[in-house]
Amino acid sequence: MIHDLIIIGSGPAGYTAAIYAARAEIKPLMFEGQSAGGQPGGQLMLTTEVENFPGFPDGIMGPDLMKNMKAQAEKFGTQIIPKDVVSVDFSSSPFTIKTDDETYQAKSVIVSTGARAKWLDVPGEKEYQGRGVSACATCDGFFFKGKIVAMVGGGDAACEESVFLTRFVEKVFLLVRKDMLRASKIMQDRVKANPKIEIVWNTEVQEVLGDGVSVTGVQVVNHKTYETSEMTVQGLFVAIGHEPNTKLFVGQLTLDEKGYIVTEPNASKTSVEGVFAGGDVADHVYRQAITAAGTGCMAALDAERYLAHQ
Repeated sequence: MIHDLIIIGSGPAGYTAAIYAARAEIKPLMFEGQSAGGQPGGQLMLTTEVENFPGFPDGIMGPDLMKNMKAQAEKFGTQIIPKDVVSVDFSSSPFTIKTDDETYQAKSVIVSTGARAKWLDVPGEKEYQGRGVSACATCDGFFFKGKIVAMVGGGDAACEESVFLTRFVEKVFLLVRKDMLRASKIMQDRVKANPKIEIVWNTEVQEVLGDGVSVTGVQVVNHKTYETSEMTVQGLFVAIGHEPNTKLFVGQLTLDEKGYIVTEPNASKTSVEGVFAGGDVADHVYRQAITAAGTGCMAALDAERYLAHQ
């Protein structure tokens, strides 16, 4: 059987694409997760309350939002398969998508495998994700009003998010592994001019501390003195980069220098005709649930038009 459309990956982009495609009676088939590290349901499955997604004035838990999107996609006829895709072949049409035990073919494909934050991989970090540990200041800064937090990183993202956090928090400790920032000069100047930000040089987090409910501090080590100490903070933000889940598509689609899928301007079209991309797998700038959903919609509409012309 050759499917009209297969969606690889879920999250806001994948589920939105599925909703639009299913309502257009394309009968999409979706694989929720994928072997390159994607989280079924996307990064919102690792968050707590989402307050900036339109339509939820009282907020909604990240997993609940994804559960609702999934149910909506299924309501209109999307067939969702909880399997990982292990390989793809986009060299000829119909395209071939393989799982561990089956092979599928499709006239068109939407890739929505997302991206994942790079973490520190220290004790306590995973335990307190969503309970004081975050990789998105834009998403979670509001919840730390009046608190003291730490930010890990030395690039533009860490500096920009530290400045953003000062709108809400009492103080930000910017923990930098070396004795210099990698950020652009303008971002460095903004950080150094902000009285709420204190840069802590040559410092690395060894462990995230908590009381079983939320973060209470971090254990750090100074690389010059080799001394360890504990810092009292109520939140830890990690801004050491994101990694797109695109290992499956190396050699199949054009990727940029960071590994993100390259799409045409103002469209979801990739380097292969009939293959489209939406969400964080192609977006390293905005990385928000609402922008992912928007590009998922674009991908579905682009796929629908492509199929109509075949």
